[in-house]
Parts: sequence; structure tokens; C-alpha cells
Amino acid sequence: MPGSLDEALAALEADNTFLKAGGVFTDDLIETWVEFKRLREIDEVRLRPHPWEFYLYYDI
Repeated sequence: MPGSLDEALAALEADNTFLKAGGVFTDDLIETWVEFKRLREIDEVRLRPHPWEFYLYYDI
């Protein structure tokens, strides 16, 4: 099991033939979705403090 969204996306990029079976999804759609998730979710979360960090370091 992937430990993060980043790891899950890497696994999806490495093996996505099951999504393309029967012409359900295209390579372009999968690549666009993965790129969107990386830009709008992974990078956005990575650039900001996590609520748990606030709890650990700033909670009085």
C-alpha cells in the first residue's frame, strides 16, 4: 500500500494498463489527471505546514 498520494500516483504511472482495458481511459487522460493531482494537491500540501505541525510546535 502506498504511504502517500505521491507514492500512489507513482504506482499509477508505473502500472495503469487496468484503467486502459476496454478503452475506458486514455494515456492522455491519465497523465493529465496525475499532473493535476501533483500540482493542485501534493505540491500545495507540501508547501504549507500541516495542522499536526501546528499542534506539535505551537500548541500551548
